[in-house]
Amino acid sequence: MIQLTLQEIAEAIDGRLIAGDSGATPATVVSGESQTDSREVTEGNIFFARRGEDTDGHLFAGKAVDAGAALLVVEREVDSRVPQIVVAEATEALGALATEVVRRVREAGDLTIVGITGSNGKTTTKNLVAVMAERVGATVASAKSFNNEVGGPLTMLRVDADTRTLVAEMGASAEGEIARLTAMAPPQIGVVLSVGLAHAGEFGGIDATFRTKSEMVRDLPETAVAVLNRDDPRVAKMAELTSARVRWFGLHPEAEVRATDIDSSAAGTRFTLNIAGESQPVFFRVLGEHHVMNALAAAAVGTELGLSLADIVAALEAATLAAPGRMEVLGGRDGITIINDAYNASPDSMSAALRTLAQIRKPEGRTVAVLGAMSELGEYTIQEHIQVGLQAVRLRISELVVVGKEARHLHISAINEGSWDGESVFFETQDEAFDYLSSSLRADDTVIVKSSNAAGLQRLGDRLGETYA
Repeated sequence: MIQLTLQEIAEAIDGRLIAGDSGATPATVVSGESQTDSREVTEGNIFFARRGEDTDGHLFAGKAVDAGAALLVVEREVDSRVPQIVVAEATEALGALATEVVRRVREAGDLTIVGITGSNGKTTTKNLVAVMAERVGATVASAKSFNNEVGGPLTMLRVDADTRTLVAEMGASAEGEIARLTAMAPPQIGVVLSVGLAHAGEFGGIDATFRTKSEMVRDLPETAVAVLNRDDPRVAKMAELTSARVRWFGLHPEAEVRATDIDSSAAGTRFTLNIAGESQPVFFRVLGEHHVMNALAAAAVGTELGLSLADIVAALEAATLAAPGRMEVLGGRDGITIINDAYNASPDSMSAALRTLAQIRKPEGRTVAVLGAMSELGEYTIQEHIQVGLQAVRLRISELVVVGKEARHLHISAINEGSWDGESVFFETQDEAFDYLSSSLRADDTVIVKSSNAAGLQRLGDRLGETYA
């Protein structure tokens, strides 16, 4: 974070400064990172004591101080030897400080803000854009999937005077949340990847999801750029809602950043990248043909950051993993391949995972899909799980292993298809599924493990990877 005095921070977050007995004054400078988890605090950090559903950050203020916190932001005064600022609401204060820091850095320097949203692919695209942005200068990007009202500001507060690019993943579970994040860090480049059923239950339907995702581009000024997926009709419609210049990506002939000659395998995907009349072959080692769209979105941003086609291709070819738990290739013993893709799941990403599994199967081996529940689908829950079971049958996946009672409709849907020569088995627990798979997998099988994070199958994927390493 940039250097700010205690008084400047108090004014930015509309708080009351209590200096404490450490000898600090309103003019004392603080420049450490901000944290909301006392376990992450290091020397010089600012600790925001948030009240959550399960716990209260004020209970851990002492531990934060012991770990080296230089300042506490609290909603009620606590017993502390370090300065504290008392505010009405800690999460709102976190956002207010992020807004002020980003404003100061933009006014004083040459900071480009890239905002990325979409129902699927945000983290992968963010990681790819960050690699490209590093070629331009110092870059701050969201850690993990820090993309909400807490993670977004924590990322923004890491910018300093030397930062050239802020790559901010912006997610939402309700209307208005992306707009709040873009108000904190107004993007010069706003990216929308897709509008699908991920979190549709929380949003209240696909129309509400569209309105929420479009918040990324609605308020962009004419000087900004909206990077939009030409292949997604809902995203394409957002061109009518923005004043910014539109930069299309996709497979559509009208896309300015386009992929042709796509060829997927277990090693990755080969395609030709076409940008502004130039083309170059790419070997993209992130598994799954669907990740080509994320690569194209990142390439479109790369062109706006001033990178050459050669630099963009070099960045794409250097990528080997979307993120842990996302198309992560494990295993290897007896030719058995384990693909752990259980970090999260939606109907679109589940469909893409099954297509990838069908595409990369070894001629002499089977395809095994280990599937758990998709969360946050609301009224769509039953029908979307049924559709996944039907797709597995139509793709002729050799075996389904369905885990958890929330995913049972997927299992029932598959076994009701009499024309299928594969099979589906159901287990209520991961341990039961692990024991079954450990005894039933055969040489050259290709296995994908896929579920929403709430279903917890990422650990099952890791266990299988360790077993067949």
